[in-house]
Amino acid sequence: MIILDGKNLTLKQLNQIARKKEKVKIDEHQYECINQSRAFVESLVEDQKPVYGINTGFGKLATESINKVEVSELQKNLLMSHACGVGNMLSVDVVRAMLALRINALIKGYSGIRLSVIEKMVEILNADLTPVVYEKGSLGASGDLALLSHMSLPLIGLGEVIVDGVTMSALEGLNIKGIKPIECLKAKEGLSLINGTQAMSAIGGLALYDAIKLMKIANISFALSMEALRGITSALDPKVHEIRGQEGQMIVASAMRNYLHHSQLAMPQDEKRVQDAYSLRCSPQVHGATYDALKHIKEIVIREMNAVTDNPLIFSNEKEAISAGNFHGQPLALAFDYLGISIAELANISERRLERMVNPQLSNGLPAFLVKKPGLNSGFMIVQYTAASLVSENKVLAHPASVDSIPSSANQEDHVSMGSISARKARTIIDHAYQVIAMEMMTACQAIDFRGKDLLSPVTKRVYHWIRKEIPFIDQDTIMHPYLVKMEEIIKEDSFLDLFE
Repeated sequence: MIILDGKNLTLKQLNQIARKKEKVKIDEHQYECINQSRAFVESLVEDQKPVYGINTGFGKLATESINKVEVSELQKNLLMSHACGVGNMLSVDVVRAMLALRINALIKGYSGIRLSVIEKMVEILNADLTPVVYEKGSLGASGDLALLSHMSLPLIGLGEVIVDGVTMSALEGLNIKGIKPIECLKAKEGLSLINGTQAMSAIGGLALYDAIKLMKIANISFALSMEALRGITSALDPKVHEIRGQEGQMIVASAMRNYLHHSQLAMPQDEKRVQDAYSLRCSPQVHGATYDALKHIKEIVIREMNAVTDNPLIFSNEKEAISAGNFHGQPLALAFDYLGISIAELANISERRLERMVNPQLSNGLPAFLVKKPGLNSGFMIVQYTAASLVSENKVLAHPASVDSIPSSANQEDHVSMGSISARKARTIIDHAYQVIAMEMMTACQAIDFRGKDLLSPVTKRVYHWIRKEIPFIDQDTIMHPYLVKMEEIIKEDSFLDLFE
């Protein structure tokens, strides 16, 4: 059970809720501020003083007054009219993360929503009832309106849900789980549900969690390639990295020295071999830059996961409702563009190391395409093609979405972040990078069999034998696809990191 308090949610906890289906509970210390915020909203409704989103229309329609007897209909209409998502359905884990993040924001007590509505969200999340949310339609300012509207519809018995992998109407799914929908939303509650950055935070937050894991895997993949190519370890000397002072670079080089300690394949420079190509010699610098990027991005994402991002904001102690712009996704949009770029570079340099292993002109004596009878067999030739295809596609996807903006709501919302696009692009780049680095590791193991597996370091030897339990030496041409898929599955297993961390 994870206790949500609006302040301390971590990436690890978000992953547990989204993917391990860990249940959540609201910290009881938040009840008072939630109730006070709600009481102030109700007083505003009674006073009939115009306050955006409470008794007015939305966006450009903010000048339209709404009678207090119609405020509930206004909130229902908001969810229905804004549920304009298109494209594929978001994965179950992303939608679960959206729910958890929205709950975590609402319980801070600045949104004016009833405790009972938030508790209904908790009930749906803990019952493993997943709203159907379509991936496209958010501009990333005014929050992720379309996506959060789809997430919120089942609270009032509308929309669709997924139960045990089956898509059905929300009412049918709620009935199966024994959950009663909310009879009606009250003033501001629809707006409180959808005006925030929780869709892009969910997509990008889970992607970031996977990217941090991939960073570690990329380092051990680099170590295997160093041994496969008989790389020169002098470039890992701590003196080299300390005088530059870049934190990530120093951390990566330190990890590499540990991984390659006692290796009989990767050795210091000598009279015959002075330096390697950049894809080996500069990997600590490249990987280290990605490490630093991920650290920076994580700080931004964690802040946003525990932030209030809707509008208007309710300050019940000061008796104020302030209309502002915390829903604008620019901090995340820039961060997720940066995430995509930084991971694309991990894949780029990984593919270059792979190319060196299969190219007999660059591999320090390995057979062409790592097969005993080249010509009759193509070996790992097309593995490199596929990796090249993925890194090339990543270069297209790495173009930042955050530099674009298009006006909406009759030019009232005249600058938007495109943050959800940044997050989705980063997610795809990370998926590709996992595949490329899996290919590099599989290729390195093939090359190591020609060098001599007994010459590996103790750390890389553990990794090699773990892979060889599932992926055999390729003696002659065979269908490679199943092995590529299996290799990706291996590196994604939680137990894989335990081999070298």
